[in-house]
Amino acid sequence: MTAAGRVTRVAAILRRAVPKLAEPAVGRIKRETRDPYRILVSCVVSLRTKDEVTDVASRRLFALARTPRVMARLPAARIARTIYPAGFYRTKARQIRALSRILLARHRGRVPADRAALMALPGVGIKTTNLVLGEGFGIPAICVDIHVHRISNRLGLIRTRTPEESEVALRRLLPRRLWIEWNRWLVPFGRAVCQPVSPWCSKCPLARCCPRRGVTRKR
Repeated sequence: MTAAGRVTRVAAILRRAVPKLAEPAVGRIKRETRDPYRILVSCVVSLRTKDEVTDVASRRLFALARTPRVMARLPAARIARTIYPAGFYRTKARQIRALSRILLARHRGRVPADRAALMALPGVGIKTTNLVLGEGFGIPAICVDIHVHRISNRLGLIRTRTPEESEVALRRLLPRRLWIEWNRWLVPFGRAVCQPVSPWCSKCPLARCCPRRGVTRKR
């Protein structure tokens, strides 16, 4: 089977299987608000933080401030208390306040639909940038987190060492219509089924087409 054929087969299986799994916090916020600013802020909160903490912390924060103008007025200490126990909550609080001020000063209070402008914001890297472009604006972008990196390699679709290398490889491999969906599928799939240690291969819908590269222990 060609690489394109394998991608099509995997995509068809994931499209059926993933809706049965728990939706990530950022995905729920996107579905409920469709607000690029809240998607951006929740992404910052989510870094190195469990999904259930991200969900609760983000909702508490948005109950206080839903726009850059209101957020910029909050003391960083209050933002930190609100998003606690998110990982690095003090640092994230300063970043959220600072990026809100930059949006007001440089972008008329709006999140820019531009890669370079997003990456210039405090606390925003390539993963967050691609997620905001895709989920906030519908601009094709591949958000590669550790789940996307791990599963794409386990499936034998790519051979890469880092998420950054994976993004480059996936941009070459995937049709643009799947760029946004790839993260939507693989993040919940990676949390529930294709876990980092001892994945659930016995109940995996992709088992028949997965070479299990790098898997040394499974259930």
